[in-house]
Amino acid sequence: MSVSDLFKPLTLLHGPAMRNRFMLAPLTSQQSEYDGTASEYDQYWMEQLAQGGYGLIQTSASTVEAGGIAFERQLGIHSDNHLSGLTKMASAIRDGGALSAVQLHHAGHRAKPSIGGIPAPASSKTIEGIKAITTEEVERIRDSFIAAAKRAQIAGFDGISVHGAFGWILSEFMSPNLNDRTDKYGGSLENRARFTIEVIEGIRKACGPNFQIGWRLSIERYGLLLEELREVTADIFDRELIDYLDLALWDSAQIVREGTFKGKTMLSVFTEIPRKGVRLGAAGKIMSAQRAGELLDEGCDFVLIARAAILQRDFPLQVKANPMYDSPQLPVMADYLRQGGLSERFIETMRGWQTFVKAGSL
Repeated sequence: MSVSDLFKPLTLLHGPAMRNRFMLAPLTSQQSEYDGTASEYDQYWMEQLAQGGYGLIQTSASTVEAGGIAFERQLGIHSDNHLSGLTKMASAIRDGGALSAVQLHHAGHRAKPSIGGIPAPASSKTIEGIKAITTEEVERIRDSFIAAAKRAQIAGFDGISVHGAFGWILSEFMSPNLNDRTDKYGGSLENRARFTIEVIEGIRKACGPNFQIGWRLSIERYGLLLEELREVTADIFDRELIDYLDLALWDSAQIVREGTFKGKTMLSVFTEIPRKGVRLGAAGKIMSAQRAGELLDEGCDFVLIARAAILQRDFPLQVKANPMYDSPQLPVMADYLRQGGLSERFIETMRGWQTFVKAGSL
C-alpha cells in the first residue's frame, strides 16, 4: 500500500467520514486555565492543527469531574462554564475541514490532591488510607462521562473519545490487580469491563445516532492482561459499540513478550479481531510518511500522530508533499518548538517528556 492511500476518505459507523487516515492523538499540553477553561493558547494550538490536514483532531484529555484531574492546567469539560472555549475550539477544527472529538478523562486513583484532585480508587488496597469508591460513586462518575459527552455535542464536536488507557479510571477498573471489588463492577472480566461498557452505551443513548464514539486502549502496565483486553475488544467490535479504537502503544511495532500471543506484534493481536464496521488505528512512534503507510499494510484503518504533530503541526500536509517525509530528530531545541508556534506552557510540558526537548535549551 502506498503513502497516497493515507489520503483516502474513511467512513465511520456514525456521523461524517474522515477526509483521510490521519488522526491527531490526544495530547495533554497543560496550557488551559487553572479552572479547566480553554485558554488562548489552547485555541491557537487548535487553529494551527486545524490547518494541518488531519482527518480527525482530538483534544487533550479533558476532565469529566473537577476531582478527576491529573495534570495542572488540564482542559475541562465538567462544567457548562467550559462550553464557550470548547465551542471556539470545535469551530476552529470544523473550519479547517477536520472532524473533531473531545477526549473524556477521569484520573481515578491517579487524581492529584495537590491540584484539587480526589483519588477515586477501584480498590481500598491501591492507596494507603483511601477506601475504594462505592457503587454509587462509580455510577456518578459514569454519569459524569455521559454528561461531558453531551457538553461536547452541544459545543459542536463530532464526537468524543473515551480514555480507557494508562491506568486512568476505566483502565484501572479493567485491571485484576487494581480492582478487587465484590460489587457489579468487580470480579469477573465482564464485571470489570462493565464501567467502560456503561459509559459507552450511555453516551450513545444520550447523544444519538450521528455522534461518534472512540475508545483509547493501552495494554501495558497496571496489571492489565492482553488476553482479557482482546476479549473485551472483540465484544465491543462485534456489537459495534464504538466508531473507532485508538490503540495507544509505546511503539506501534512492539512485540508481545509473554503469554498466549508471545512473538506476535501487539498490533496484530487486535487487527486480527473481526471488527465489522468499527475502525482501528494505532499510535506509537509514527514519525515518518513511510511508517504511517506501513501501518495501513499491517491492518490499521488510520494512524494516530502524536510527537510528530508537536514537532510539525501540519504533518499530514508534509507527507502529502513528500512521501519520504521524516520528522526532525529528537531531542530538539526549545526555540525550534517556539518558532513553530508552541506556547511556553506547552514547551514546559514537553520538557517533562524524556528526550523531547534538548536539555538546557532555552
